[in-house]
Amino acid sequence: MISEGSTPDRPQPVSVQGGRIASLDFIRGIAVMGILAANIFSMGQPFTAYMYPEAFTTGHSDAEDWMWAAQLVLIDGKMRGLFTILFGAGLYLFMEKAWAKGASRWLQVKRLLWLGLFGLIHFYLIWRGDILFAYAVSGLVAVLLFINLSARNQLILGILGYIAGGIFYAIGMTFMQVTADGPKPDSAALSEVRSEFIKAAETDLADGRAETAIQQEGTYLEFVSHTIEEHGTDPLVNAWLLVFETLPLMLIGMALYRFGLFGGEWDPRTQRIWGWAGLAVGGLLTAIIASMTMEGGFTYYNVLAAHIGWSHFPRLFMTLGLAALLALYAPHAGNWIGDRISAAGRAAFTNYIGTSLVMLMIFGNWGFDLFGQLGRVELYVVVLTAWIAMLAWSQPWLIRFRYGPLEWVWRCMTYGKVFALRR
Repeated sequence: MISEGSTPDRPQPVSVQGGRIASLDFIRGIAVMGILAANIFSMGQPFTAYMYPEAFTTGHSDAEDWMWAAQLVLIDGKMRGLFTILFGAGLYLFMEKAWAKGASRWLQVKRLLWLGLFGLIHFYLIWRGDILFAYAVSGLVAVLLFINLSARNQLILGILGYIAGGIFYAIGMTFMQVTADGPKPDSAALSEVRSEFIKAAETDLADGRAETAIQQEGTYLEFVSHTIEEHGTDPLVNAWLLVFETLPLMLIGMALYRFGLFGGEWDPRTQRIWGWAGLAVGGLLTAIIASMTMEGGFTYYNVLAAHIGWSHFPRLFMTLGLAALLALYAPHAGNWIGDRISAAGRAAFTNYIGTSLVMLMIFGNWGFDLFGQLGRVELYVVVLTAWIAMLAWSQPWLIRFRYGPLEWVWRCMTYGKVFALRR
């Protein structure tokens, strides 16, 4: 574990770094697979269907309502949170290697600027649920302002930032839900606000219908034009909003990496206890939120509040619990399936962008024309098929090549030279 007196430019021994890298690869593989299980509903259905079951064009049965609840408890936000923590750990790992070679943080800045460009291409040309641009923005803030802080201060700042974000989300989402779904207010000002909230929800749902028509009957050019015209500023807006979650989790990830969570430097029994405790407490609280949401009936703002406002803190408990348990398991994952999951994690960038590209072809009418045709169960089958594909290609590729395809391109752009790809 790095002590508080350690200097940030002191690289870790190769053996320590190697163990941490292997652990990060395995957990990253789990995360990138889990992210698809969350994102699939805004890829094969209108974007709002990610959270709101009533946005499904195929309807939503009682059984699928319970699947929505299980998804909220087990997957939604947890995989993104886990991936964000790993991204923060990866930022610091990259800087350790850079410092060891005499480079500065500006190499990381260049790397993140290229990532931001990848994110914008992903958003405008493939799928508008992109997270990479927000990662690039939050990563730049983390590297420029907080990379040289002690691990302890990074952890404190991350936790305080996450708490501030939770308060912000809870107040905002609860106000929206109470105002839109509650009794009509007596105040003229509140009545006007209520009308604006209802109008915003209707506009979002109408946008989903327009998106469905384009995916089912339009052209790819119309698809891109719709994204640019109707959602052109979304990357900036989303990056600002996600700073309340993304940046704090990156700082927490940096600190946990430096404290040795991913290198087997914690007491296994303590790590196991805290991991299961985080999963149990967070899972129970999220299950209560899911139950209350179903009991109150699915409304646009009820579901929005459940996802964004109320689940923020339980999500952190579960995310940290998952990180602790997976880090504990990672050193023992050297088997057929574990090696393939680790390979998927080493090629996580390619798998993330690649699955979006594949889903664009599967669902758009310029491909297999399945957009809006599959219900929740069928979409899970698509996810399972994609997981098999990830596990099938990643390891054979990395046996023959040093990097995943997009990892190699990103690396060449970062350093401004062409690296050998074939082993």
